[in-house]
Amino acid sequence: MELNLNLKKTALLSLAFVGASMATVNANAAATITFGEDKSLSVGFGFISSYSSVEDAAGNGKDRSNDFSLDSARLYLSGSLNKYIKGMLNTEKSNGQSWEVIDANVQFEVTPELAIWAGRFLSPSDRANMAGPYYSMGGGYWSNIASRYGWNGGIIGRDEGVAVVGNALDGKLAYSFGAFEGDNIFRFSGVGALSETAGTKDKLMYAGRLQYDFWDAEPGYYGTGNYFGAKDILAIGVAGRSKKDGVVSTTGAVGDYTSYSVDFLLEKKNVGDGTASFEAAYYDYDTDKVFLGEEGKAYSVGAGYLFNQPVGWGKFMPFVRYQKFAADGATSSASVNTVGDIDTKKFEIGMNYVMQPYNAVITAAYGDKKVTNQSSVNSLNVSLQMQF
Repeated sequence: MELNLNLKKTALLSLAFVGASMATVNANAAATITFGEDKSLSVGFGFISSYSSVEDAAGNGKDRSNDFSLDSARLYLSGSLNKYIKGMLNTEKSNGQSWEVIDANVQFEVTPELAIWAGRFLSPSDRANMAGPYYSMGGGYWSNIASRYGWNGGIIGRDEGVAVVGNALDGKLAYSFGAFEGDNIFRFSGVGALSETAGTKDKLMYAGRLQYDFWDAEPGYYGTGNYFGAKDILAIGVAGRSKKDGVVSTTGAVGDYTSYSVDFLLEKKNVGDGTASFEAAYYDYDTDKVFLGEEGKAYSVGAGYLFNQPVGWGKFMPFVRYQKFAADGATSSASVNTVGDIDTKKFEIGMNYVMQPYNAVITAAYGDKKVTNQSSVNSLNVSLQMQF
């Protein structure tokens, strides 16, 4: 697809945005205050701010849009009472939404290899959801195309519940399983979903994840989609969730919700002059034929290469990624597929400028999105991610 002169203008605006957005990048994410043996409090904040230009998205439906936005702003709090009891409280403000508490939980570390999490937190899920917008290969959110629960479900993928989180085999086998409220599975999907409390049975949602690291072990429960050359990773993970009567439409239709995924990550240091990474994932979503627009199969693949040689304050990392969601239909609440299969595809090519991994990253990406029976739409996005 040809890029018109307007897109060239947006590229110049993007460079201006990058230059205007530079800030001190040597700060570490979060500051920790200790109160004695194994007692501490950590405080931090982060944000993702961006400039975007989307084809035909201006008010007249013909010109490109030009928008600066605060995609995400977060406040982080975490603490430790002793070596066995820890907790976190994190908030989020995204895309004009009001401030929300996304994490409020306690972790009881029974042993160094086994913990019990309780409260509001990410339920076991695919790697893209567990990594979130601040820790993905290409930066930012994954456009809610393939990894859908992290965008729709709960409070940005979070749910109230309890889970067992553990590891074995020197940390290379990670497992988690829990029971959750699961009351907002389709929060942002626009399919006309109701809460399960609307005259249906009050069932729990069960979720689990199993992952094995063939090379270096990955620490922690909340994951990452890229290690920027800090580790050699070869990992495969499987995840699933299920809730009986978890799909409720405004027409009165009720169904069971199930989904599962398989994800893969390979990251190898010292490949030529840098670090090569490759990721892939497969998803299957089932809404019991209630919401055909949220039922179907999805795929995602991505590749990146981080150059070892710094240029100025950071290192360059080109990347590409592709997502596809093959929905069983576009209808929001009918029990019969009357529209036909609807595919949503998005291809992106971009560049990260990594000044400090996770904490100071500039990302520029060109994307092309295509939905069945609609014209493709191209976009340019430049984002600045900072965490302190």
